[in-house]
Amino acid sequence: MRFSALAARPVPWKNGGGLTRELASETKGGGTVWRLSLAEISRNGPFSAFPGLARIHCIVDGAGHTLSNDCTRLEARLLELLEFDGGLQLECRLRDGPCKAFNVIYDPARVAASASVLGEGAVPVFGGRQALFVISGSLEIKGTGRLGAGEGIVTASAATGAVSSGSAVVQVQLAPV
Repeated sequence: MRFSALAARPVPWKNGGGLTRELASETKGGGTVWRLSLAEISRNGPFSAFPGLARIHCIVDGAGHTLSNDCTRLEARLLELLEFDGGLQLECRLRDGPCKAFNVIYDPARVAASASVLGEGAVPVFGGRQALFVISGSLEIKGTGRLGAGEGIVTASAATGAVSSGSAVVQVQLAPV
């Protein structure tokens, strides 16, 4: 399944601190199994909590932010993956203006998720479901064609492809537990 951040409808956050574009998801029995989204974080304030779920968070544009509470301090930086408990009550402090983040929100009781940021070269082959999201540049996927910045794909099995020179792509592996 192909998806595009440009075609995804922006939904305002409940706290007014940004917008989210849901890119792809799977639900079962009314609950989230996994969800991919692109968030535009425009101001300091409470960070959305997702009790019972886990998160992988990657800044894809801007200087990033700090997430913190009395016990936790997490630094979100450009193209660095940050994994944490989605139920944490955190405050967000922007580092140097607005930023955008690619998010994987998932139920760790139903699926194991891992991610990496890829640069130029062949896409590592993994069995099972995976998602690829182009942050910058382009990605060529055999049988699917070229994906540009803001586009992605969710596959049910291994995808063969290549990341072009100067590009950045997030690869997410999703395996049932």
